[in-house]
Amino acid sequence: MGRKKKETIELRYYDIPQKEYVMALLGEEWIRDYGSGVTHLHFHNMMEIGYCRDGRGTVTLDEDTLAYEPETLCVIPKNYPHTTDSEDGRKSYWEYLYFDPETILRNMYPDNELYQNKLLRLINRKAHGLRARDYPQLVTIVLTIMEEMRGKREFYTDTVNALTTALLLEIARLNCDKPEELFEARRPGVSQIKNALDYISTGYKESIRIEMLAEKCNMSETHFRRLFVEYMHMTPVDYINMIRVQMACELMKKTNDSMDEIAMKVGFATTSTFNRNFKRIVGTTPYQWKKNPENYESKLLSFHISAEKGW
Repeated sequence: MGRKKKETIELRYYDIPQKEYVMALLGEEWIRDYGSGVTHLHFHNMMEIGYCRDGRGTVTLDEDTLAYEPETLCVIPKNYPHTTDSEDGRKSYWEYLYFDPETILRNMYPDNELYQNKLLRLINRKAHGLRARDYPQLVTIVLTIMEEMRGKREFYTDTVNALTTALLLEIARLNCDKPEELFEARRPGVSQIKNALDYISTGYKESIRIEMLAEKCNMSETHFRRLFVEYMHMTPVDYINMIRVQMACELMKKTNDSMDEIAMKVGFATTSTFNRNFKRIVGTTPYQWKKNPENYESKLLSFHISAEKGW
């Protein structure tokens, strides 16, 4: 029996103009009959922020569909399948912002990769369709960025950069299950073990000795272990396994590799060790996690993807 034909999904990619942090699609050009002639979902290589100024219809966010009206705000991570359909062929007026959260966070926190990654995971956790009246601070930031991009007055690029950073923090806050998630990785003393963290971030695929990590931080193994637990609230071995599990999640979202292959690629000696650590850290098995509807990027593997620049 032949392989089932993949459903089509479209990649619409954007390039941010040089020396800018955000691409804005603004003005009357974006008054249109959304969804006309479109039969499939699409996704972007950037985060999308959409604000409805007029019109009604539906927005599909992966498998969820919500009704939109004026003053609806959509927050959509990159690689998240979605589409917009105007009501009964009537025109709607949307305006959009596109940007790369990773670039902005890297510029904002150049010496704290751990915090960058923590924020990025929160920001990309889910998509949202929101009513402006329920999230006034978030909407105010979005509308201010749009007006800065529309007017392009002096210093607008720096202003937009600062506002977009604030926007990302608001999105991370929106996706937090508990307040301490935002701050658990942002501790000043962590610089003492930064060399070890940097090594783990790239060397997790290999066998890692704690003695070697201590040497990279110019301290005894005993002192290193004590500081590591003090700053990270977990042992070095637990942290290494957590990074490996995170990398495994990325592979499961973006490849069709078997669990045996994934376990090997992220540094686990055996699949059983991988499964045991995954369940201990995540709370479910790798197979169950991969099927979770929140893991939207893995669903892209089930589609035939076509690429088109912009709209």
